[in-house]
Amino acid sequence: MKKALFTALALCLALDYQPATAHDGDDHGAAKAPSGKALTYFTSQAVSEKYELVLHYEPLQVGVIGKLRMYLNEFATNRPVEGATLKLASPQDSKLTFTTKPIDKGIYELTGTFPAKKAYSLTVNLNAKPGADLLLLPGIEVGKELPTAGTEALGTTHTHWYESTYVLLGGGLLLGMLLMFVLMRVRNKRVIAGLILLGCLLPTANWQTAVAHDGDGHGATSGGATSATFGIPKETQFIFGVLTQVLETGDQNQSTKIAGTILPSSTGQAVVQSPQVGRITALRVRVGQAVSKGQTLAVVEQTIDAATQINLQAERNNLEAEFQAARQEYERIKSIADIAAKRDVTEAEARFNKAQANLRVFNGIAQNGGGSARSITLKAPIAGIVGTFSAAIGSTVNVGETIFTLTNLGTVYIEAQVFAQDLAVLRSAKSFGVEGVNEPGKTATARLLSQAQTINASNQSQRLLFEMDNAGGTFKIGEFVNVRVQSSQTTRGLVVPNSALSEINGKPVVFIKDAPEVFSMVYVSTGADNGRFTQILSGIEAGERVVTAATYPVKMVYLNQ
Repeated sequence: MKKALFTALALCLALDYQPATAHDGDDHGAAKAPSGKALTYFTSQAVSEKYELVLHYEPLQVGVIGKLRMYLNEFATNRPVEGATLKLASPQDSKLTFTTKPIDKGIYELTGTFPAKKAYSLTVNLNAKPGADLLLLPGIEVGKELPTAGTEALGTTHTHWYESTYVLLGGGLLLGMLLMFVLMRVRNKRVIAGLILLGCLLPTANWQTAVAHDGDGHGATSGGATSATFGIPKETQFIFGVLTQVLETGDQNQSTKIAGTILPSSTGQAVVQSPQVGRITALRVRVGQAVSKGQTLAVVEQTIDAATQINLQAERNNLEAEFQAARQEYERIKSIADIAAKRDVTEAEARFNKAQANLRVFNGIAQNGGGSARSITLKAPIAGIVGTFSAAIGSTVNVGETIFTLTNLGTVYIEAQVFAQDLAVLRSAKSFGVEGVNEPGKTATARLLSQAQTINASNQSQRLLFEMDNAGGTFKIGEFVNVRVQSSQTTRGLVVPNSALSEINGKPVVFIKDAPEVFSMVYVSTGADNGRFTQILSGIEAGERVVTAATYPVKMVYLNQ
């Protein structure tokens, strides 16, 4: 029994307790800083239907020239506004003047001197591409110092006397001693020992208490979706290129996605083979070289054995003898043409021409080496890129052996499989888009060449053939792609660009801009995807500003907060 009590007391001393903290009086006039770090500037903001204005400034002193940095962007798109005409004035002091200087896209530096220690506001009369507007920047406090790091930056920590670790530990020890006294007088000592152990553990357990964030109203988003709010400074938004879009209800074309494979077109791939047994005597191309149609690729010298050479020589002798006889007969007939029959002259001339032609053809075939060899020129049948080959000068090639492979990816075919339930969408198709399976960023437009002529017996799918322009060879032969069939039928609803969608914990999310430097992560329920836009069924509502560019950096900021 004594051993159990000592074990309980040791556990009580080893455990830690963390008291609750409260975040009172959140000062939204100063920029928020990470835990334990001092704030470096104050903030003032103004928003209209056209613009967002954010002013960052360090503590301002009376009579000292102060520099303030102003960020200007379009309200709907969050795009920085360049070349704006700015006129500033203060309702509290009509003599107060500022000089403005643009230092970057959407960033302007204001320089001025404040004459008194009080709160000022600035009216900003601006004119830029979105139009003219008048905004008010409130709460510019001169002489106010930034809160220091630690508890002042995060809010005052309140710990009650009864939450002290020492008070709770002492209470646990007293409770244990009382229970020991009771234990001496009861029979079921094991049950009482368990209660002592539990009583010692509870007061000193590491309880995770709630953190109150009083007066902060930037956590809610419409639609009842789970959300988390976080901040991104305006300068960081400009660096990342964060853009937004105001969501509106509109029409979306229905689409169907079908799987396909890239094939070479009818003139997209060719092989060059040797028509005879021979030896390569010249190579005119290299691997990866672009060649034109009819360009010489290599020269092959045909090799002939002894028996073939004897036959060729005998044939040559016969042809030459026939040529000599035909020529003599033709010359004799011509000399007596005035008394010879016209038919005899015609026959002699025809015999001579035929013999001469036969000899010419033979000499052309056996023009090299006195009939022992002839050269064959291998030319490109199509324009394209020379593929890998292993032929070298001096190597022997056989009849029908493939020496070169030429590929032209300028135009390719796509063979796609379509099932019966997708045929209705295909018949009313408006356009056909192509997306890479392994690289979704690759897109193109295709044309339907022919309807299905055969059906796959294994899965009863129909095979369609598409043609696609592939300038630059973005898509490769054999690559898997998705053909997105865009229907002329539309559905009405709330849609977002696909670039706005991200994923956290396996669920689709979007990021909403709630204020100039405040964003929220919202889980959404998605519907149909037509390749460019995705329908949103729930989670957000029309009129909200969703992040459409630099979604990944925004996601990283949220995850690392």
